[in-house]
Amino acid sequence: MYTLKNSKILIVDDTKENVDILVDSLIDNYEVYAALNGKDGLKLAQSIVPDLILLDIMMPEMSGYETIEKLKQNNITKEIPVIFISALNDISKKEKGFKLGAVDYITKPFEIIEVEERVKIHLKLVQASQFLINQNKILDRKVIQRTQENENLRDAMIMLLASIAETRDPDTGKHILRTQQYVKILAEELVDKGKCLDILTGKYMNLLFKTSPLHDLGKVGIRDDILLKPAPLTDDEFKIMKTHSKIGYLVLKKAENVVNDIEFLELAGEIAYTHHEKWDGSGYPRGLKGVEIPLSGRLMALADVYDALTSERVYKKALSHEKSKSIIISGSGKHFDPIIVDAFLNVENQMEIISKKFKD
Repeated sequence: MYTLKNSKILIVDDTKENVDILVDSLIDNYEVYAALNGKDGLKLAQSIVPDLILLDIMMPEMSGYETIEKLKQNNITKEIPVIFISALNDISKKEKGFKLGAVDYITKPFEIIEVEERVKIHLKLVQASQFLINQNKILDRKVIQRTQENENLRDAMIMLLASIAETRDPDTGKHILRTQQYVKILAEELVDKGKCLDILTGKYMNLLFKTSPLHDLGKVGIRDDILLKPAPLTDDEFKIMKTHSKIGYLVLKKAENVVNDIEFLELAGEIAYTHHEKWDGSGYPRGLKGVEIPLSGRLMALADVYDALTSERVYKKALSHEKSKSIIISGSGKHFDPIIVDAFLNVENQMEIISKKFKD
């Protein structure tokens, strides 16, 4: 803990008698160091990093003005307060000293009591400044801790919601893992190619990865006889199945009213609501077209379809990567955003690896 008693004071003066007087007056209360010229003073300041420097101006080789300039240019010593003690008494000399960064100016011949009081005042200011710095560090740590706690709570909430969806649909588990990875590498490829950089910030990419598992959350509201049907759906059943996009959006929208950090809920809701929209406007639930569809929904649309094509279900066989790729290429400009199809073609090997790694 910093106290006045363990404060370090450096005296720099070429007159030994002045140094001796100052040392004798301060040594009982502080750690006192001395140098008889500017060069030695600079070396000593960097070595001991004093809390206060008493600096003479008129010194040979390197004046006090030159010394303080070098002190202020050094990252180690630039914050050390400097008091000039000098026989130079005209206002222009004092003004120059303050402009160079001095905190005080004592004129020789000085009174010992005055020096002691000025030293005490400035050391108290140093102590107060150090206290504020320490308090700010404590507050910073608390903010970081609270932010991490909020992020952990957010991630736990995402996994909880995703787990609920997974318990309703046995095909959801690995599908979530795969589509999460697909979206991630597709977004990274867009960034690598300089696409959509205004949207794909680091923060957005992180949220996109974390929230993408919630894209099918709305399936919790679909009846078991439709959701778990071991055969293709009828037209009427498919109409009901399509409502899962809006259901998921409404569930997440409602959660925004009770959660402070709504950013991730907004993005999750956006993905849930739009990942079945199509580039040409023929998708659902709102028939959005082109860039009317949020980028998150466009990315998930391709990831979701690729996974559906390459995954086996009780009512269909899995298609090969090459066959699935040809279907996606044919859907460019129709089902899918062309720039995302281009990104897919650039990372198709990674997509195939993920498909096999997290195979059902």
